[in-house]
Amino acid sequence: MLAIEYLLLIGSVLILLSIAFARLSDNLGVPTMLLFIGIGMVAGSEGPGGIYFDDMGIAQAVGIVALVFILFAGGLDTNWSEVRPIARNALSLSTIGVFLTAVITGVAASAILGIPPLIGFLLGAIISSTDAAAVFSVLRSKNVSLRGSLQPLLELESGSNDPMAVFLTIACIQLATVAETSVLEIAVLFGQQMAIGGIVGIGGGRLLVLGLNRMRMPYEGLYPVSMLAVALFVYGVTTSIGGSGFLAVYVAAIVAGNADLIQKKSMIRFFDGLAWLGQIAVFITLGLLVFPSQLQPVIWPSLIIAFVLMFLARPIGVFISLIGSSFRWRDRLFVSWVGLRGAVPIILATFPLLSGVEGSAIIFNVVFFIVLTSALFQGWSIPLVARVLKVDAPFRPTPKYPLEFFPLPGSDTELLDFIVPYESSAIGKSLVELGLPSDSLVVLISRNDNYLVPSGGTQLEAGDTLLVLVSRKRTDEIRGVLEAKEDR
Repeated sequence: MLAIEYLLLIGSVLILLSIAFARLSDNLGVPTMLLFIGIGMVAGSEGPGGIYFDDMGIAQAVGIVALVFILFAGGLDTNWSEVRPIARNALSLSTIGVFLTAVITGVAASAILGIPPLIGFLLGAIISSTDAAAVFSVLRSKNVSLRGSLQPLLELESGSNDPMAVFLTIACIQLATVAETSVLEIAVLFGQQMAIGGIVGIGGGRLLVLGLNRMRMPYEGLYPVSMLAVALFVYGVTTSIGGSGFLAVYVAAIVAGNADLIQKKSMIRFFDGLAWLGQIAVFITLGLLVFPSQLQPVIWPSLIIAFVLMFLARPIGVFISLIGSSFRWRDRLFVSWVGLRGAVPIILATFPLLSGVEGSAIIFNVVFFIVLTSALFQGWSIPLVARVLKVDAPFRPTPKYPLEFFPLPGSDTELLDFIVPYESSAIGKSLVELGLPSDSLVVLISRNDNYLVPSGGTQLEAGDTLLVLVSRKRTDEIRGVLEAKEDR
């Protein structure tokens, strides 16, 4: 066992290398997880690093904690008003779509690998969930956005399909290891896990908001620490009483993120950092866990299964799940193609290994290779496919300003930005001439990548972005003033 100082040194070097190479990943337009896994494999026992690691228990523990961070960060940053209209479609994808993907892939895996149908379905269940974070990292690197409701659909699906994949994996393991398990017991277990997970998630999220808003912490740094403790508590208590801990964590984060919450922006940034740390840690750990020499025998079978997953199983699952929805065939085809596999399948591949399922070593290697194949074949092509299918939109980066506003819970005052359109009647007028509501205040103007501190005599130009401190009930009034067109 290495001394703690050497463990810390090795860990910090690997993390710093991952962060440094993340920029390279953006330039290349490939998911960052490929580089993180590659760093782990290079540092592993069969790479130049020579670090021997084969502890599945530690790898699984790291993966579970990382997934809690990732799901909570995703839920916290989910705008319910945006995803609500497509919630039914996303939930259909995350349940029916995941199940169909698992079944079709499982049948193919059983035939190709010559394994029992149940073990094939186990493999299909493990690789049935998607990773939207990888998709959006590629889109951002190429300055591509998506039209309509595609982005919220993919975001909600990726956060809500992990619990289904976890359940199917655990159910298959139980059927494989406990002979007397019946399908009825599995169905009851599914209902129990989802019901408990949803109830605890909603209750935990509301209690979190109530507790943080009522407590007056002596130090601001205690707010994100408290939220971290609650996230881990929600997962732990839900899992211990037979519910889906991952579902509970995601739901609790959505509830908290869409409520009036003290220090919300700082906590979103805190968990965003934790999510990145979780991704780096889990991919490096799993990279260390893989022995490249063991992948060679499964390369061709894994490639065939991966292509079945990408070109048959995922598309069928998507098109059936979205029957009756308003999404066009182009949208559905794009959703089918961007079903990238990420951390969750590799984490789930450790479950049968620790449970002693026959053939679990082959499953782990096949799943690992399928994840790499998905990232390589699908990852780089996402911007191109978006353009070919005409589902892309002009990229609009999130604006950043040199000041922030933290509203108190219960206050309806916000700091919002408003753009002056190019045909606005406000162009050339001074702020005092606009007649903005008396209870609003323009605190900053962004113009040509510069910031102006305004006065009443400051004249507006086309394309100016006004940062206004305003009551929510006045937002439409201000937008109406700025968007009024000039009479011709």
